[in-house]
Amino acid sequence: MHRNPLLEKLDAYTAFDQAEKRMATMIERFVHAHPRCFERSLEIGHITGSAWIVDRERTHVLLTHHRKLDRWLQLGGHADGDPDILNVAWREAREESGLEGIKPVSEAIYDTDVHRIPATPKEPTHFHHDVRFLFEADRHAPLVISVESKDLAWVPIAKIGDYSVDESIIRMVYKLRR
Repeated sequence: MHRNPLLEKLDAYTAFDQAEKRMATMIERFVHAHPRCFERSLEIGHITGSAWIVDRERTHVLLTHHRKLDRWLQLGGHADGDPDILNVAWREAREESGLEGIKPVSEAIYDTDVHRIPATPKEPTHFHHDVRFLFEADRHAPLVISVESKDLAWVPIAKIGDYSVDESIIRMVYKLRR
């Protein structure tokens, strides 16, 4: 079954805290319940893949100022039918940053999050069941801002609160520090 590799990764994953554990469980149940979970056309929600990209020194993280949501976030996006979520996160990271030298630190899940996406004229309100992976890149390599972003920035970990107070962003910073 095309969902098994993701289910195996989720089964092996140890969530950071009870809140994240609930989200990881929600994602696992969602994947079990919806054979089309990787399809954007599943209107109640879908699996997305994100990249938490750090520099080699682990002092900075690459964030995008998301055009539609008008928030600073990690890079990532829709699976568009691809059940290899690590590959999805990697593809989205390259497309949204222009960086070719991005490398996964591990094939294991780094973080999970379920969040509501507001309705647009083209889509109803739905949920992204986001599976995140840790990547590394050279922060001195040139960046290319995609049409999905207003900006890209290598943010010092110590200054992350100036860009985002999102609970999941703060959680990923905390994981990086431990």
